Amino acid sequence: MRRLKIAFIGAGSTTFMKNIVGDVLHRPALKDAVIALMDIDPERLAESEVVAGKLVRALSTGTTIETYTDQRKALDAADFVVVAFQIGGFEPCTVTDFDIPKQFGLRQTIADTLGIGGIMRGLRTVPHLWSICADMMQVCPNAVLLQYVNPMAINTWAIAERFPSIRQVGLCHSVQHTAAELARDLEIPVAELRYRTAGINHMAFYLNFERRLPDGSYRDLYPDLLAGYRDGRYPKPSSWNPRCPNKVRYEMMTRLGYFVTESSEHFAEYTPWFIKQGREDLIEKFGIPLDEYPKRCVEQIARWKEESRALGNQSLDVGESHEYASSIINSVWTGEPSVIYGNVRNNGCISSLPQNCAVEVPCLVDGNGIQPTYIGELPTQLTALIRTNINVQELTVKALVTEKREHIYHAAMMDPHTAAELDLDQIWSLVDKLTAAHGDWLPRWARA
Repeated sequence: MRRLKIAFIGAGSTTFMKNIVGDVLHRPALKDAVIALMDIDPERLAESEVVAGKLVRALSTGTTIETYTDQRKALDAADFVVVAFQIGGFEPCTVTDFDIPKQFGLRQTIADTLGIGGIMRGLRTVPHLWSICADMMQVCPNAVLLQYVNPMAINTWAIAERFPSIRQVGLCHSVQHTAAELARDLEIPVAELRYRTAGINHMAFYLNFERRLPDGSYRDLYPDLLAGYRDGRYPKPSSWNPRCPNKVRYEMMTRLGYFVTESSEHFAEYTPWFIKQGREDLIEKFGIPLDEYPKRCVEQIARWKEESRALGNQSLDVGESHEYASSIINSVWTGEPSVIYGNVRNNGCISSLPQNCAVEVPCLVDGNGIQPTYIGELPTQLTALIRTNINVQELTVKALVTEKREHIYHAAMMDPHTAAELDLDQIWSLVDKLTAAHGDWLPRWARA
């Protein structure tokens, strides 16, 4: 019987690789897989090889771990391709995405999905994703691409435009993580929740959010969430990041009627209402963590350096994560069905959004692949808000596909937060400064 092959591009992201590979090794049907780890950094790749090897030994599987610095060789004959990388890294590119906008008075929190930081990240990232797809077309055209790279919606949209035959899904953990956060606030077991979400990545909404009762019926939990926020019981202090109190999302629930799936620190920079010049009261009231992503990067780099020193002697936690990759691989490989939330080309799943945009919807996964489910129209207020983000995504993809630099300016013009803070001349100057600073990290046509 032919052995399953999983290629992991960007395997130098050791902690994330550990989660995905560990999940795969827990699946009995996948335990004899060949896992090809690929990264351009030999040192990081070697660290990941050590971690993967320890996982294989700890779980006593027949998995074979291979390592490559050559992308096409790693992809050769793969059945599944997992991608997780950051083009330009924390330094210089993420630092640039934060520092130059601040010169114009434009402050950000995460800057990896939307906004001027998300646009720049998309311009850096999509060309390399296209290179992976081009190699896949040559050496593994039927493989399923599991894409864990931001900006997720821009990436998914751009891949579908240039490589429509590639079977792809963009994967994020915001739906399942937010459900767990809300269950913690409500003090109920997450296993008792029933919900359905839809929208775009980082701006999908729980269209229903219910609890299963002992008699088998379900109770709407939105009244509890609203009451808890209004009397100050929710949100509870974050157990994982005290800098992010999660008030923005609760506030938006009171305005829109639905809870959004991505964090408050993300959502604050997707809209024009929370980060405003001269309004420090809003920053304090909603606990908005400005410059949050650079702080996390510094902490994560320091933590990884400490952990990597102990690789030789340290035992590994071999528990399972909440990522969808192993579930998808298992379902497609064995035919055993599962349901995930995936980012895919819309194709009418959400009828109130453009056909060609990337949407995040429930998907059935089995031997036939990843099959998105039909949602229909979203509530009008959700559609309107989501469209403001789709405008930026569409123009960024248009810039990439047509190689027309003017669309970069157009994307920045349409960004809700950027437009709320800067005038047109400032936006033009900001784009020029950023593209000049990024230099060779951007495709030639995009440089100033």
